Amino acid sequence: MLRNLDLAKILFLDIETVPEEENYQALSSTRQALWAKKTSYQRKEEHSAEDFYERAGIWAEFGKIVCISVGFFDTSTSKRSFRIKSFSGEESKLLSAFKQLCDEHFYLKSHLLCAHNGKEFDFPYLARRMVIHGIELPRVLDLFGKKPWEVPHLDTLQLWKFGDYKHFTSLALLTEILGIPSPKDDIDGSDVARVYYEEKNLPRIVRYCEKDVLSLAQVILRFLRAPLLEEDQIVWLSE
Repeated sequence: MLRNLDLAKILFLDIETVPEEENYQALSSTRQALWAKKTSYQRKEEHSAEDFYERAGIWAEFGKIVCISVGFFDTSTSKRSFRIKSFSGEESKLLSAFKQLCDEHFYLKSHLLCAHNGKEFDFPYLARRMVIHGIELPRVLDLFGKKPWEVPHLDTLQLWKFGDYKHFTSLALLTEILGIPSPKDDIDGSDVARVYYEEKNLPRIVRYCEKDVLSLAQVILRFLRAPLLEEDQIVWLSE
């Protein structure tokens, strides 16, 4: 049950993704045809495949991860703290670094990954991109042969749904209605590709991603009816 969660056993995470290429014309003719087929249902006749390419970051087959931010509670001292770290840049390197973190520190059966809409997006996206790069999956992402109750994933969206499969609530909305202080962001998810390719401002994306990880942890604390994190309990770690 949720009340029995051990916060020290949870790795909170968020990812930021962009189209794998800056624009549609950079795709091979084969990839262009596959993209058109893949998105035909979503596009219908309202958008051309080229116009729709700005959304390619949503699909792991046509996008890539530019940042993984993680957070974890440090309960080794009397004063609780929450540590936040990011991996960013070249995708194969950041995926390998994330795998190393999982293999060295979050490898037990009792360890959990936590994300907002993670079961539909973050977790499968990470696994698919690792497979594409030939990176062995860490235990917490390798779901083959596992029964549903054995999957080590916690999803704050699923927790908030309470069994209502038609309902979607963004992390921003959830923090607002739960009274969780959230720093104002100058970008949102729809801006990430532009900031990455046009502004070439990866640190801006990293900071945005890290804030979501902090919000994620605060949501879990709300579910547990535990005190929220204060500013002096948050440790921002450099890569």
